[in-house]
Amino acid sequence: MSYEAPGGDADDQLIVGQVVSGQKDLFRMLVRRHERAVYGMGLGFFHNAEDASDFTQEVFLKAYRNLPRFEGRSRFSTWLYRIAYNTAVNGVTRNREYQSLAEEEQAGALINEGDSPERILLRKAARDAVLEALKELPDRYRICVDMFFFYQCSYQEIEEITGIPVNTIKSHVFRAKKLLREKLEGIDWN
Repeated sequence: MSYEAPGGDADDQLIVGQVVSGQKDLFRMLVRRHERAVYGMGLGFFHNAEDASDFTQEVFLKAYRNLPRFEGRSRFSTWLYRIAYNTAVNGVTRNREYQSLAEEEQAGALINEGDSPERILLRKAARDAVLEALKELPDRYRICVDMFFFYQCSYQEIEEITGIPVNTIKSHVFRAKKLLREKLEGIDWN
């Protein structure tokens, strides 16, 4: 499950080049492609829609202003998420926690047409158990897990975004999976 809209890295690179060359109105295509992911990150850090919306606007404004500095050495999404991550970290007070993007997923995504009421309840219970287990992970693990599984970033991209070394990221993802596995043992997934 990726939070990046259709269109690939090559399309993003092309659009960036066109925007920098003067076709400024094309920037809205980049916004459409990536706003859900940036907004989701904002929800994870700020825990409410209004702050996440303000955060999203701020991130895209910063990206627009700095677009000429984008050199294309990484994917545009990686560059953008780095701006978003830094903006969020700088904007969050110390007493706030990071909330996993998984917690923002709608229960409806787990319901298939034709599911029996019992099946729906079992899936909801399993979803709730996973979300509860995710909440118990340390913030540093949740951020890495979110970027790896929900944003589908590579370890290298997570390092570029967060500044956390690759080996530490691998360790965090490994430990998070182990902790989740332990917390979720014994749950009936059928």
